[in-house]
Amino acid sequence: MTATGADRDAPGARAVWWWERRRSAVLDVGLALVSAVECAVEGVSFAGKAGVPEALGALFGFLVGAVLLVRRRWPITVVLVSVAVAPAEMGFLLGIVGLYTLAASEVPRRYTAVLAGMATVAVFVVTAVEMRRDIAAQADGFDPSAWYVPVMALFMTLGLNAPPVLFGLYIGARRRLMESLRERADSLEQELSLLADRAEQRAQWARQEERRRIAREMHDVVAHRVSLMVVHAAALQAVALKDPEKAVRNAALVGDMGRQALTELREMLGVLREEAPAVAPAVVPLAAVGRAAAAAAEAAAGPGLGALEELCQESRLAGAAVELVVLGEPGAYPPEVERTAYRVVQEALTNVHKHAPGASVVVRMAHREAEVAAQVENGPSDAGAADAGLPSGGNGLVGMKERVVRLGGAFVSGPTDAGGFKVSAVIPLVRG
Repeated sequence: MTATGADRDAPGARAVWWWERRRSAVLDVGLALVSAVECAVEGVSFAGKAGVPEALGALFGFLVGAVLLVRRRWPITVVLVSVAVAPAEMGFLLGIVGLYTLAASEVPRRYTAVLAGMATVAVFVVTAVEMRRDIAAQADGFDPSAWYVPVMALFMTLGLNAPPVLFGLYIGARRRLMESLRERADSLEQELSLLADRAEQRAQWARQEERRRIAREMHDVVAHRVSLMVVHAAALQAVALKDPEKAVRNAALVGDMGRQALTELREMLGVLREEAPAVAPAVVPLAAVGRAAAAAAEAAAGPGLGALEELCQESRLAGAAVELVVLGEPGAYPPEVERTAYRVVQEALTNVHKHAPGASVVVRMAHREAEVAAQVENGPSDAGAADAGLPSGGNGLVGMKERVVRLGGAFVSGPTDAGGFKVSAVIPLVRG
């Protein structure tokens, strides 16, 4: 089995005691053995000077040097032991590695400074004493100045202790920087993942919104005229034998309605096709296509308030008593406002043909300073009128409300006390 990068970097994947990785444990064991051997040899020399058995000195030195094994877990202990055995002139590797580990660890800097100072003083004193002893033992009568021994001892002490401390501080700072960068990278990765999730949610919402918009446009373009065609076809069937002339007129109206429906459908599909990006469909996101289609549909020239009289006349020809009342003077309105008002009236008349055949209808348009109001109210259905059997998808009122609310307007619909139905919409000229 091949280990992944995550498995290799995981702290617990190969942890041994307090070591996070096995190679760290191997390194510390090797250093501890070398230090133990060094201190054991120096312990034999110390035992000879102190007048104790050499085996005891070697054992003592071996145990002292083996303390380096716990340098990662207890670096302060390692440095204190090296300071304690400094007068015995043992623990050279123990002191260097201990100071480096202490400086590179997470121990507070004030503790590091104190312990490094203690080690420096201990090494300086031992070095100075040994130099004076060696000078005094010389037979050639060498007599150095008073400053020679301290200065040389200080140089030797700094040369021995400063490099591991400085290198340890550098490694510790670098390690903390890497951990900080790693944490920042993880945080950025989480933020990017969250942003990607939010972007996907927004894209999904946009796709659904564009599907609703396109479905609403197609419904408004086709449903009204097809409904009128069905009404006229029913009337044509009823009068075909009784009144051939009226049947001919109804047949002509059905043909006109069908041609108009096809024309509007072609225009709608043509706008969607022209505005779609000219690249492979598999490459284009659906949300981008939907936004382009919606923008094209909004920008395309369509019926406005000037076509309301013609719209009402079509319903009159289908047998409905439609009265159009206009209040106020029409102004120059944005195209989307005119289309929305027109579609509200169109869908309301379609619902009258579907659900209240033979009912009288009053269409009111009010042109105000900052808004346009449309109201379509019908009375109860004529009991003697034949039901055309038009199917209803239940989306007409929903589509009207979505159109009006999208422009920042208000939409209300519901039954009247007289048994009819009323649809009201108020559309602001400037979107809030």
